Amino acid sequence: MKVAVQQEDLQLLAKTLQEQLLVEVPLVEFFQVKCGVNKDELMILTQHSSGTIVDSQTIFAVLEEVLQSLAPHREQHVQCFLRVFGEKLPYAKRFLTVQRGEGEAEGQEGSQRRGGVSPVEVTGVSRGARGDREDKEENSTLSSLSFPCPSSSLTFAPPIDETEEEELFDPFVGAPDLSASKPARQVKPIMLGAVLGFVVLAGGAYCLTRPCVMSECKQVQIAEQLKTESQQLTRRAKSENELFAVQQGLQAASVALKPIPRWSPHYQQAQELQTNLSGRVEKINQVVKALQTASIAAQKIQTPAYSLEELQARQHLWRQAIAPLEAVSPNSELYALVQAKLLDYRVKLHTVNQQMLIAEKWLKKLTAAKAVANAAANREATAKSLNDWQKIQSTWQVAVNALNVIPQTSPGYQEAQKLLADYKPKLTAARDRTTQEQLAAKTYQQAVSTANQAKAYEQQNQWQAAATYWDQALQTAKQISRDSFYYTQTQTLIEPYSVALKQAQEKLQVTSNLQQTRTDLDKTCVNGIQICTFSIDNEGIIVRLTPEYDQTIQNSLVNSYSENLATSVDLTNHLQTLREALAVISENANLPLFLYDAQDQIVYVRTLEG
Repeated sequence: MKVAVQQEDLQLLAKTLQEQLLVEVPLVEFFQVKCGVNKDELMILTQHSSGTIVDSQTIFAVLEEVLQSLAPHREQHVQCFLRVFGEKLPYAKRFLTVQRGEGEAEGQEGSQRRGGVSPVEVTGVSRGARGDREDKEENSTLSSLSFPCPSSSLTFAPPIDETEEEELFDPFVGAPDLSASKPARQVKPIMLGAVLGFVVLAGGAYCLTRPCVMSECKQVQIAEQLKTESQQLTRRAKSENELFAVQQGLQAASVALKPIPRWSPHYQQAQELQTNLSGRVEKINQVVKALQTASIAAQKIQTPAYSLEELQARQHLWRQAIAPLEAVSPNSELYALVQAKLLDYRVKLHTVNQQMLIAEKWLKKLTAAKAVANAAANREATAKSLNDWQKIQSTWQVAVNALNVIPQTSPGYQEAQKLLADYKPKLTAARDRTTQEQLAAKTYQQAVSTANQAKAYEQQNQWQAAATYWDQALQTAKQISRDSFYYTQTQTLIEPYSVALKQAQEKLQVTSNLQQTRTDLDKTCVNGIQICTFSIDNEGIIVRLTPEYDQTIQNSLVNSYSENLATSVDLTNHLQTLREALAVISENANLPLFLYDAQDQIVYVRTLEG
């Protein structure tokens, strides 16, 4: 039976399929679905961008789910195609027949209505690099689908030959883009059954038609089996292709778990499996990428390298290949494969490294010498100390030494000689400045050390030595050259050293005066008898008459009218003379004088005012 369907029905079907694909395959940001008719058969074309990797099994499974839910009253043939935008022909296709189960089909399709496995035949269409089309047909088993309606069944037509394929697909060439709104028009009649009814009722039936909701979950069973088998397959893998095949299987199983809804009793198990499989895919992917990088590097070393940059690129490739493999744990299933590859890769990397060492040896010498010379020039601009100039001298020396060893056979020899003519005078200048700074530093330290010694003598009141050392420290500080960095530091020493010298000299003068005063007092206080004793401090001169002299004076006064009158007069005059002599000494010392008799009574005082 044929039913005429308006263009809007095809658009509605295409939109429904397109939206369902975006929900079920969230990793793909955009799908475009077109529906067409050819010889009363429904044709569905799904397109995606060239940069997107999709699992064709998942795409067709989603389409089958939707079509199964809208099965017509009579048998309906459907052709599904999958291609990349811009390509003329699809790279994958699936042919199926959707029909409402009748009594005569009950026996042979009962197992399918109870959730059995449906046979699926998929024909892959691949294209060569020169545009030649090679169709390959293979049989595969699609994970079982849970059919919500007991009377529904799904069978698949056998593949057709290449000529029929081209003819069947011709209607899509230049077909209208159903993703945009266009005026409705009549198209060929197509057996779609209750398309509009399905769209209206789909919301209510959706939850019950999701995978693994009303029946056992083949996706989980397959994933569990692959989880176990993949470990052994990974251990047995000997090449990149074998490992890639394991990765693809894990990835496909992981993708097949995604449509399982949250309300499914298998959801939690599916999530755990998906996490486990995704982790394994990631680990394998890292190794596969490393092996692929090594393959590229192996191809490149087949030809000679004519530049240092090319050798560096090869070295980088080998390191990129080795690094992920070295990170593989010894407990990993990948460890055996990785270790076998690592040994080979490291040998090849070592070979490239040796080639690079030979190629870049003298070029690196020249480049390094330039860099060192630039560093020396930069340091000269900011040098502020002897240590700086020592570093500058050693830096210039390193640059000159590096250039001196470059042989005449080296391509950089001529440039090295030109640089030497420039660098050697700079090395000599740096050496002279270093010597100058060393001398200035030594002189500066000598001045500081001498000043410290002068301070020590001051603390011992040895003013003669203190004055001598302060004078030496001052003269040493004045010897430092104006060109030296120590000149400014030394200038800060000259003034305090000059002041210290002057003070030491004054102290020395005072000391000398005191010494002379003591000498004068010693002579004055002794004249046949001990006339007096004395002490000197900063407060003045204290002189005390001795009891012996005091007694002599007293005796002379008592006997003033006796026969010894002449002697008495002499003693009295002597006391006056003693006072005058002590006054002179006090004046010379610039110190006050205090004269006491033997009874400690003051008998004479002379102040600085006279």
